[in-house]
Amino acid sequence: MQKINAVTLKQLRALRHVAAEGSISGAAAELGLTAPAVHTQIRNLEKALDCAILEQSGAFGARFTPEGQVMLEVETQISASLTNGLERIRSLQHGQSGLVVLGVVSTAKYFVPGLVAQINRAFPEIDVILKVGNRQEILRELNDSSLDLIIMGRPPRSPINIAYNIGPHPHVMVASSDNPLSHRRDIPAMDLLAETFLAREEGSGTRLLMTRYLDRIGEGVPYRMIEMGSNETIKQAVMADLGVAMISQHTVTEEIRSGRLVALDAPELPMTRQWYVLHREDLTISKTTETVLNFILAQNAAFLPRLD
Repeated sequence: MQKINAVTLKQLRALRHVAAEGSISGAAAELGLTAPAVHTQIRNLEKALDCAILEQSGAFGARFTPEGQVMLEVETQISASLTNGLERIRSLQHGQSGLVVLGVVSTAKYFVPGLVAQINRAFPEIDVILKVGNRQEILRELNDSSLDLIIMGRPPRSPINIAYNIGPHPHVMVASSDNPLSHRRDIPAMDLLAETFLAREEGSGTRLLMTRYLDRIGEGVPYRMIEMGSNETIKQAVMADLGVAMISQHTVTEEIRSGRLVALDAPELPMTRQWYVLHREDLTISKTTETVLNFILAQNAAFLPRLD
């Protein structure tokens, strides 16, 4: 009766060396064992499999039964699997492979995919999963410990985190080229406040920044605001001259460059904040996460869109 649990790596190693050296004595010399010790390993393997695997050695060396040939193939497969597994473990320990979940606020989705592509080219064995959401959604996932790294502006106070500045984040007020304000310089605050402002949903960091800005320059003067669900919708609405909007310059770089949108020359604009990559302080990051973090920091903001 076969006893698969009685098969050991030592037995299979002995079998492989007998095949390689052509005899039990040759295998013993290679392994630094006695011939009886190697013979015992082979006999124990035969008992575990309940069959003969090695015929008597003759003039042409050790001869294997068909069952023995099967076990040689099995040993080859096991050895390859072990080698592969050890290499994967070494790669994990050195941060060269594994999985990193990267959360980004929706404003960053215009440049982060390109950054992830660079990471993939530099570390093909590292899988980066990208999760996009507004500020509140990303912070909720940070609290749930479901994100390894986050790219966002203004790091939260809670949970306690370690944040690294990765580059400037300018915000501009944009209008269509048909809007009269787009052709003016030093636009007075009251003229700007007469416009209709297009804003993201509650929980958006950009909306919060815009309302604080308008409240500050208007000193409490009311203004009209229309809520829209995405940056893309806002950009299309502004280009259709339905209103103006404060928006991250990194989301409208191409539209400003092509003239489809105009950055208004209004008080205190552009407003420059900073981008950060951060992780929770109370959680130990993996070597793989550390590799991705160091790669991002080493770019020195080269991945951020820029206007000429």
